[in-house]
Amino acid sequence: MPAEKLFHYTRRAVLVAGGAVALAALLRPLGAFAQPDDGAKLRIGVIGSGKIGGTVGRLWVKAGHPVLFSSRHPEELAGLVKELGPLARAGTVEQAIKFGDALLLAIPYGAVPKFGHDYAAAFKGKIILDAANATPARDGAELSAEIEKNGIGVTSRKYLPGALVVRAFNTLNYKILEKEANRPAPRLAIPIAGDDKDAVRLAAHLVADAGFEAVVVGNLDAARKIQRGNPGYGQAVTAAELRQKLGLGH
Repeated sequence: MPAEKLFHYTRRAVLVAGGAVALAALLRPLGAFAQPDDGAKLRIGVIGSGKIGGTVGRLWVKAGHPVLFSSRHPEELAGLVKELGPLARAGTVEQAIKFGDALLLAIPYGAVPKFGHDYAAAFKGKIILDAANATPARDGAELSAEIEKNGIGVTSRKYLPGALVVRAFNTLNYKILEKEANRPAPRLAIPIAGDDKDAVRLAAHLVADAGFEAVVVGNLDAARKIQRGNPGYGQAVTAAELRQKLGLGH
């Protein structure tokens, strides 16, 4: 199904769906992507299955989503896949992109430009939940300076051309995500930001399925608020507390 048609379905579903049934209504038209036993769940490709990718992907599998974990050495993911059962599989980056209706990008930020260059045709029109962060020591002073000048959301939009980018899962340590997922209400907040409203809505559902509450901070320009060193980064707080810290209202 072409991306444009997928999002026509998405918009219609979001308008008529609400509460706990929203994701099922949103994804029901995706049957062409799903195996018969996948139900209304979304296929997710994880690009970079380390601490963040492995942790969040694991939570999605436990929520019933089929997930393909990828890395440069997919054979090293055999133990994780065996532990998680039939909804989990391992493969190459190419396989993860082809498999996923949505992608989680959890690689060092220095690798993002090359990833975007190499795979732009494959991920065009797909939702990418971008969890990559940059540090000068690891990712280079030039790229870090570009992020500081333009903001990380705008920079990701540049290097992931044609994707529906949503910044998500970039603000907290994986150990916090492991510990706090699916805790009793109020849930831990995960800030997200993106330009496409339907992609943001779907990302918010995936955040909820991972066991958290999404807080939309704005478009990719506004993602600066949740990049390293800024007020929305590293905040292990509730959604209400995060909105207050960022001046987002209710």
